[in-house]
Amino acid sequence: MQKPDIKSFFNEYLRRNNLRVTPERIEVLDAAMASKSHFDADQLFLQLKKKGSKVSRATVYNTLEKLRDSGILVQYRFEERLAKYEVALNNQPHHHLICRSCGSIEEFIDKRVDRMARDAAAFMNHDLQDAILHIYGICPACRKKHPSQP
Repeated sequence: MQKPDIKSFFNEYLRRNNLRVTPERIEVLDAAMASKSHFDADQLFLQLKKKGSKVSRATVYNTLEKLRDSGILVQYRFEERLAKYEVALNNQPHHHLICRSCGSIEEFIDKRVDRMARDAAAFMNHDLQDAILHIYGICPACRKKHPSQP
């Protein structure tokens, strides 16, 4: 279970937006916050069902949207795959390596990438707010399984 301040933050977000605070939404919040990696809505729904939850698939999708809008989660679309989520609050800025074969996602931190983003924004006279690099390739496990793949 996550810290009470995240729950309070989400409850306040819901109230400010004239949305109900329901046990189902809190259950989805708890499951999302417990996730240790990127996840999609269906994965979270199945995880909840395995634990005996009565939360509907629609509630999972709708709550994830609200968690994204509140800033608790970040949503990514890696190529044409399903939307993936990860916890945003208290998360250190990082970048992603995505395998085009199996879809695995690895996170990395590299100050050079951050510096390059700041320099590019300054050169183009933009105020940098965020920068995320997504690198696509074939992971070592997939290369090992299929050595002929480029």
